[in-house]
Amino acid sequence: MDSLRLYLVTWNVATQAPEEDVTALLGLSNRSPKDKLPDLYFIGLQEVKSQPQNMLLDALFDDPWSNTFRTVMAKHKYIKIKTIRLQGLVLSVFSLSHHLTHLRDIQTQFTKTGLGGMWGNKGAVTIRFNLYGCSICVVNSHLTPHDHLLKERVADYNTIVGSQSFSVGETSRIFLHDYVFWIGDLNFRLADPNVLTGPEIKRLVECGELKSLLDRDQLRQAMALGSAFSEMTEQLPSFPPTYKHHLHSSAYDLKRRPSWTDRVLHFVHKNVYENITLHAEQLSYTSVPQYEQSDHKPVISEFAIKVFSDYHDRLVEFMPVEDWYLDEMNSVFCHIGDDVKHSPWDWVGLYKEDFSSLDDYLCYVYVSTTPFWAEQSINQSSQNRNTLKLTFPDTAARLPGKYQVVYVTNSPVSVLGISAPFQVYSPRQPTFDWGQS
Repeated sequence: MDSLRLYLVTWNVATQAPEEDVTALLGLSNRSPKDKLPDLYFIGLQEVKSQPQNMLLDALFDDPWSNTFRTVMAKHKYIKIKTIRLQGLVLSVFSLSHHLTHLRDIQTQFTKTGLGGMWGNKGAVTIRFNLYGCSICVVNSHLTPHDHLLKERVADYNTIVGSQSFSVGETSRIFLHDYVFWIGDLNFRLADPNVLTGPEIKRLVECGELKSLLDRDQLRQAMALGSAFSEMTEQLPSFPPTYKHHLHSSAYDLKRRPSWTDRVLHFVHKNVYENITLHAEQLSYTSVPQYEQSDHKPVISEFAIKVFSDYHDRLVEFMPVEDWYLDEMNSVFCHIGDDVKHSPWDWVGLYKEDFSSLDDYLCYVYVSTTPFWAEQSINQSSQNRNTLKLTFPDTAARLPGKYQVVYVTNSPVSVLGISAPFQVYSPRQPTFDWGQS
């Protein structure tokens, strides 16, 4: 089996706009060319500003936080695969570009738990997909706050698990996936508020008594009782409580008792495949205290997971694109694998060569279900049996340069093929027959 590295970030940004460089948060600063980059990033944010005017703009464009992360990651050849938002909850997944055509059955879900399920200020957003034969599900949640509302947090968790479903085969529920990662501001506090006051917690943190504090952690107690998150595993945090700090400071704001509200947990179906043992190794789990613009510290964790080697499923191969001129209709040809059941809702998008998001298409055309050989009334042969022709309008590209086309299925989304970069040329110059003028 092969190994993939996953990098997870959770951060409650307290409605603040992005101010700080996130390169270090993503572990991308001071990397040498020999350092192995994570294969996938999952970035979960809570309390992204969600006033009506912000939601309207963010419905049309990426929110400022997603743009900030995307700008940094594009420099390292990552492509944003998907973002899902529920008011202030945002979850994005980024992939190194060479994994793009192995992503299958991307789906999202969300659950509102605020105001008895009527409001999305609290709840969860989820992204699931298959990669190299294994299913991965990541949940980003923001649960009920305040020390005394433990039962509500437990109820939130069980509502999310019970309500979210997916239409992909044997992974219709969160915990039917091979790998599950749950991140977010879970809002679990420390028990015994009359004994563990804010100043006392601060004193114990400064003395390095984290273990004694974590013995009173509501999340670990709920896991032990089986009331919430008992299916999951969490490495014991070795970092100080991540909430609550004064804005633009690392000093605790003792209006709230310091707590480990921001967490990363995981679950593995180890023996779901015959003669194969799946495994997730947690390589790191820490907070990043130098980030001070929020009253929460971000938390990061990196995992290495096992996936199948040389796994191929439903591939589309584009033929070389040699002649594409501006102001003309242009066509590309692709070969559909025998295991691909293409749909009239599948589409092929035109992208600039350096695109950094699947949403960056300049133009797209739907896929005809009529094979090219039938359309042309020519003999079916092994070479053209599954060949499709896609014709783009003359306005598809507006400038000369390097482009690519990508084949995407719809509902659920899978990326089945991507062409090699090709040149789009300036408009052909008209030719005149001066002898007839």
